[in-house]
Amino acid sequence: MVLGGELAKAANRLLEGRHGRLGAAALRAALVDLYEFWLSKAAAAAGVDSADPGVALVAVGGLGRRELTPFSDLDLVLVHNQNPKVAEIADALWYPLWDARIGLDHSVRTPGEALQVATEDLRTAMGLLDARHLAGDAELTDRLAVAARDQWRRTARKRLPELLDSARKRWQRSGEIAQSAEPDLKYGRGGLRDLGILDALAVAQLIDRPGGELLEAKELLLDVRTELRRELRRDRDVLTAPEADLVAAELGFGDRFILARKLSGAGRAVGYAVDVALRSTVDPPRGRFGRRPERTPLDEGVVLHGNEVALARDAVPAKDPALLLRVAAASARTGTPIAHGTLRALADSAPELRTPWPADARDALTELLGAGEGLIDAVEALDRTGLWARLFPEWGAVRDLPPRSPVHAWTVDRHLVQTCVEAAKLTTTVSRPDLLLLAALLHDIGKGREADHSELGAAISEQVVRRIGLPAADTALVSAAVRHHLLLAHTATRRDIEEPATVNRIAKTVDNDVVLLEVLQALTQADSLATGPGMWSEWKAGLVANLVARCGQVMQGKGLSAPAPLDERQRDLIETAVRSGHGEVLISSQGKMATVVLAVPAGTELLAPGAGVLALHSLEVHTATLRGHGNGRAAIFTASPKFGSLPDSTLLREQFARAVAGGLPLEQKLAAKERDYRAPERVVAKPKVLWFDDETGGPNTVVLELRAADRIGLLYRVAGALRAASAEVRWAKVATLGGAVVDSFAVSPRGGRVDLAWRRRVEDAVIAAAS
Repeated sequence: MVLGGELAKAANRLLEGRHGRLGAAALRAALVDLYEFWLSKAAAAAGVDSADPGVALVAVGGLGRRELTPFSDLDLVLVHNQNPKVAEIADALWYPLWDARIGLDHSVRTPGEALQVATEDLRTAMGLLDARHLAGDAELTDRLAVAARDQWRRTARKRLPELLDSARKRWQRSGEIAQSAEPDLKYGRGGLRDLGILDALAVAQLIDRPGGELLEAKELLLDVRTELRRELRRDRDVLTAPEADLVAAELGFGDRFILARKLSGAGRAVGYAVDVALRSTVDPPRGRFGRRPERTPLDEGVVLHGNEVALARDAVPAKDPALLLRVAAASARTGTPIAHGTLRALADSAPELRTPWPADARDALTELLGAGEGLIDAVEALDRTGLWARLFPEWGAVRDLPPRSPVHAWTVDRHLVQTCVEAAKLTTTVSRPDLLLLAALLHDIGKGREADHSELGAAISEQVVRRIGLPAADTALVSAAVRHHLLLAHTATRRDIEEPATVNRIAKTVDNDVVLLEVLQALTQADSLATGPGMWSEWKAGLVANLVARCGQVMQGKGLSAPAPLDERQRDLIETAVRSGHGEVLISSQGKMATVVLAVPAGTELLAPGAGVLALHSLEVHTATLRGHGNGRAAIFTASPKFGSLPDSTLLREQFARAVAGGLPLEQKLAAKERDYRAPERVVAKPKVLWFDDETGGPNTVVLELRAADRIGLLYRVAGALRAASAEVRWAKVATLGGAVVDSFAVSPRGGRVDLAWRRRVEDAVIAAAS
């Protein structure tokens, strides 16, 4: 135990840099030296002696490869030739490590047993390829290592389907390194485990040894993993934004965004190499009875050659500008990869598409963008070989560009491709699916520059679409769709869509163009689905659909239908509150979305206590509308539980009644709840207030928009601040975006007019409440 404790202390001293902070690579080397020194001493003390043949201590895994990162398990094998004392030796080695809480993956086997396990367990077979001698009988270690490699070379090809299946399941669980906002450095597609696959295939002499680009990618992944674990002081391999800032600083990158682009590029290099390696070894092109594979025509100049898309024998890339797009479209449509030789041939001789593109090239592009999931791999293949940049030079600004918002799951380029995948499912909902797909591909093309990405993207997309050769009207529509791609989502979730002024503003913005409106509706859905989990819901879809329907009424000159009146149950609730003099509650739900109606007598505070009680029950408010009836008022909330289920209506009613009467200390209870659920400290932007004067139809009413970090009870505090500042609230919309919110309120002065002094008083109060 003393020995193990000393080892742990020595490892901690290295991590803490008491004698000078080591770089990532130097730290790994120092850890390897430390563990090797301790294990050799411990092995000798346990009875593993090089002078006494028959027992050897062998390292595999990270220690075997000399790539040991902080807080990694030690992978050790105690190899023996039927030594009668092997159990005692093993206990003497393992127990000090366990007592020191050092992770240990261990086994005790004869060479024959180890090889037998390797025939049954793929992980063991690949692990033995890294076997390296630590102590004891070196000849025994060499015999095992040589036999393990020989066995792998003989059996590797038969085990490739198992290897491919294992890799695919891992990728499905862990996602990708490339283009991911939170990459898994070890298990993600394009990560360290995939580099292990390439090494294993090279040992089996099925592919060449990884070259310079892959070795650089490996070094970066190891360095990032090393610094991540050093900063967190534990074994973690998923890099999130807060840790990325620290890791980037330690590795000398300007910020986490530069690091993210480097990591994405490394992941793409490794992922592409693994794809090509597995494709060429697991299922190489072949035909019946070992003959040459059949060549099935897919398009003009394009064939299916075995399991790959390839050029037909009579294809002449230099004379066929649209051939590149037909190849990509065939690959995306069939879900079949493009042959590496075909990509090389196209890169070497495919001519540039001149402005305007020929009609067959435009048709092939539409087919490519509308192909669905197959588009992702097709674009990746073209991008890796520089062919995508020939088609869209503007792509360079967004390639591997990390997202600034935490709600995005992908880099900007992958998000654009993913939006096309989602838009392809909606092409039957619009009259111009070709324009929808182009808008999906280009809607965020303006990101990564110091400008409003929607406005800049509109200008860039206009150039792109003009180059492709679409008519002026179509070019203008795509440009407008890019400029306004956030319009419907922002309006539906941040404004009262029952307001005639809101609907008229949208109709005017889209210039009463019905085709543009339907493209924007489909693009809004595709963009949300491609952003990340939870960004599209039935509730959001309903809001957008309702907004579009009301805009359609205006465009057709039918006039807007009146807002839905309070229903009978809501009116009865208000009347009950007036008779009792207490707050009353009515809850109904559809799925996870609930409608909570809170009623009070006229003149009684409503929004703040209502929002506070809902926050106590972990209900996330999405909208709040205040309506009057007789001598009472109601606040109609749409809300959903952040976790768990909806609260008990009896308890909610009791607490709301107490809150309205002033008998429930909401401020203290919310503060306690915030302490209990406090997230890790993070740097947050200061709250900001924006004013919009022309977005309500009511007299003397303006929209106040608050942008701030999310926190428990924020709506309660802001509602109280508005009331204290003499601002009456007509409706509220709450949009939560990761750790931030955009809360909008239609407000008017109580007993006065909207003027500068009132605005300043309200703004100061709201910012103070949100800070």
